Amino acid sequence: MTTSKDSQTPPPHPGHGPGHAASAGPSGPRPPLVTRALMLRFVSMIGASAGFFLLLSVVPLYATASGGGGGAAGMATGALMLSTVVGELAAPRFVARHGYRVALIAGLFLLGAPALVLTAFPGMAWIVTVCLLRGLGFAFTVVAGGALTASLIPAERRGEGLALVGIVSGLPSLVGLPLGVWLASRVGYTPVAVAAGVVALMAIVAVPGLPDRELMSGRPVGMVTGFRTGPLIRPAVVFAATALAAGIIVTFLPLAVPPAITGVVSVALFVQTAASTVARWAAGRHGDRYGPAGLVLPGLLVSAVGVLVTALTGHPVAVVAGVALFGIGFGITQNATLTLMYAGVSASGYGTVSALWNFAYDAGMGIGAVGFGVLAGRTGYPWAFVLTAGVMLGAVVPAWRDRVTGRARSAGQPHPSC
Repeated sequence: MTTSKDSQTPPPHPGHGPGHAASAGPSGPRPPLVTRALMLRFVSMIGASAGFFLLLSVVPLYATASGGGGGAAGMATGALMLSTVVGELAAPRFVARHGYRVALIAGLFLLGAPALVLTAFPGMAWIVTVCLLRGLGFAFTVVAGGALTASLIPAERRGEGLALVGIVSGLPSLVGLPLGVWLASRVGYTPVAVAAGVVALMAIVAVPGLPDRELMSGRPVGMVTGFRTGPLIRPAVVFAATALAAGIIVTFLPLAVPPAITGVVSVALFVQTAASTVARWAAGRHGDRYGPAGLVLPGLLVSAVGVLVTALTGHPVAVVAGVALFGIGFGITQNATLTLMYAGVSASGYGTVSALWNFAYDAGMGIGAVGFGVLAGRTGYPWAFVLTAGVMLGAVVPAWRDRVTGRARSAGQPHPSC
């Protein structure tokens, strides 16, 4: 995507730069976090998340059951993630041209309508087509929705607000993934697909009540500029390193543990999700008071240690402890990197930040899953986990750079009370 000289990254607002949270004053009241607009945004967020995750594990099962062969599941998920990544790169320009509301409506429609007809026609070509359209729709909802959500959260409570948003958007995934598979085994694929489509389409009714272009203050930031801007790309690289491990754990932990202790996997994955949610909230509260830059490196290190402990795949306690540590680090990194990136641009750049962060998330998970599969075939699962932790530590350099930069920016400035 091309960009003009007018699309350069604007300087941070005073007191809003990386590593420092804005303040309304030590003694002044904090602005409200949950507003009517944010509640309406929650409706569209839950609809998109539920519509996406209800079918995330069901479509691969349906593709395999439809006679697609051994590679059908991977082909379906691959098509979904490919179009999601491509859509995330294209969405900022679409949002800048048409506004938040149009982008959200388009995304929810593309996510929901194809799901209604998933089982209408046989064959992998049709399934892949549906996945491509849904991936594009999901990309538009997360990029436009993420930018709009950041605009609705007061700058001095951004960390806490993004943590709350993470909880709201995470609950549908926590429930939707297992629920979709459970329902498909009992009522069939068609009812689940229709339900996912209806949930996404119904969320459109909340979109007209949301703000639109009036929140896009400042000069726009193009994707090319975003990839060239250190304060944006460094946190994205660090987050991609942790997302890489997230894709590995979700995909390969059930295969890596010995058959005798496979029951520990569901416990471990639940603990990881819970730990990540709590850590994300705590990181948001801490970041609002002291700045998010100082959390990025600790989050990365804790994540890497967690992956290293998980390498002891034959020991149930080590597996649960390892993924719990990873969940803590992942939650910290999720919140700190996104808050740090939003703090470096004006509101018109939020779409690009959302796209970069979600690109790092999806690309990291995809690369991790594919690369780990090849690596584990050569080294075995324990050593593959050890080497993954080593790869993650390669992101220490950009994390340390942001830590130093954040301290320099906030040097001599009093931290707001929280």
